[in-house]
Amino acid sequence: MTSLHSEADRPQPGRHVPPAGGVPNTTSLKRVAAASSIGTTIEYYDFFIYGTAAALVFPTVFFPNSDPAVGTIASFATFAVAFFARPVGSILFGHFGDSIGRKRTLVWTLLIMGIATVGIGFMPGYETGVFGFFDGGIGIWAPILLVLMRFFQGFAVGGEWAGATLLTAEYAPPGQRGRMAMFPQLGPAFAFFLASGTFLLASVTVGATSEAFLNYGWRIPFIASSVLIAVGFWIRLSVEETPVFTERKAAMDLEAKSSVESRKLPFMEVIKVQWREILIAAGASTTLFSLFYIGTAFLTSYGTGTLAMSRTTILAMGMGSAVVFGIATAVSATLSDKIGRKTIIRAVMIVSVPWALVLFPLLDTGSPWAFFIATTVTLSLYGASNGPTGALLPEMFRARFRYTGAGLSYNLAGILGGAIAPLVAAQIVADNDSIWVGVMLAVLALLSVGCSILIKETKGKNMDDDEVASAAPAAAPSTPVVRQN
Repeated sequence: MTSLHSEADRPQPGRHVPPAGGVPNTTSLKRVAAASSIGTTIEYYDFFIYGTAAALVFPTVFFPNSDPAVGTIASFATFAVAFFARPVGSILFGHFGDSIGRKRTLVWTLLIMGIATVGIGFMPGYETGVFGFFDGGIGIWAPILLVLMRFFQGFAVGGEWAGATLLTAEYAPPGQRGRMAMFPQLGPAFAFFLASGTFLLASVTVGATSEAFLNYGWRIPFIASSVLIAVGFWIRLSVEETPVFTERKAAMDLEAKSSVESRKLPFMEVIKVQWREILIAAGASTTLFSLFYIGTAFLTSYGTGTLAMSRTTILAMGMGSAVVFGIATAVSATLSDKIGRKTIIRAVMIVSVPWALVLFPLLDTGSPWAFFIATTVTLSLYGASNGPTGALLPEMFRARFRYTGAGLSYNLAGILGGAIAPLVAAQIVADNDSIWVGVMLAVLALLSVGCSILIKETKGKNMDDDEVASAAPAAAPSTPVVRQN
């Protein structure tokens, strides 16, 4: 067997262990990038097709007896359920991700998300029977089952994001962590493009306003996700565990033989030691979620409902916006290796304040071009801040409980920015002037500005640094000493 440190310094076939110096080989980096990117793409594709369906068809299929405005609010309420499930998922999967490994945990998040999403595709509507039973439809059981599947979607995504970003961040060569962490952050752009594209194809094929689209056309994107999930499994299983976790796991196994402290739950430990970082990171990330879910699911509903634009037009514009904000994500993530994560995120949050105030006056002109500009700028601001976040949050937490800390802070932000914001926005539009949605977004952006100021720059931090919190005195600093790679 050829040694990893042979003359050619090439890895063994199928292995993804970093060579001497701790820098992964080119093949490893490509596979890691692919595994993280396709994983988040699939997870968020499944997540976003729900948001698109919530805006376009769920009020009719699952809440047919409601006033249109009430049906939309109820539909977005089911959409919000997933965000409350996400912190639960981040705690559970964070525990396993910090205990048994990133890779094995990510396989489970993909499986759970796939089952829940395909299940929605086969789910009967409010007025639909099952195998000849329930002649008048299954009634209230339809939205109940929908909420249950939505909970499992959020539960899976809660464990997915942190694991995917850690996979790249812990494999990244020195000085390239932002660029590597870009790949899982591109998942939302790819996913939104695919989600809009599959719904556009279904609309064009069976008719955007036809009975066929409401009966079965909307189900196609959900069922089709099974193909993507199979591809994701194949790629994700081909990548080995990160070197940082492998080394840390070996140290933990040695500690376990002589110390009870090493058996602490990652969740309890991160809450005790780095609770400040959790709150600050959650506050700084809140606007990420509000910009994205307002810019995607809510504006899809607003465009087809309030502005009376066609589904096909809205979906086609969504695909164009996805391309632009994907580019913004890649540029900002790469740039963060040079000028820092904090600088970029804080600048984007500051710009988001005035943009939020002009967003709905621009939309309410009713111009299709105004709608495209509004959607594209909103999502580009999201992408520009989300790009560096993929490296920032893993860098903020110690290796011992990094999966739990990064996932928990990110998904707590999702409750305020991703669940509550679209739900409140739907209520505002139903009862008040739409400008107040912009005011709400501006307030959330100000919160993120304040929290981003409190963040310590993490560019150049050594990911192997793990000053075990349990051994430190209560007054010890809540972040490890930063060492340059």
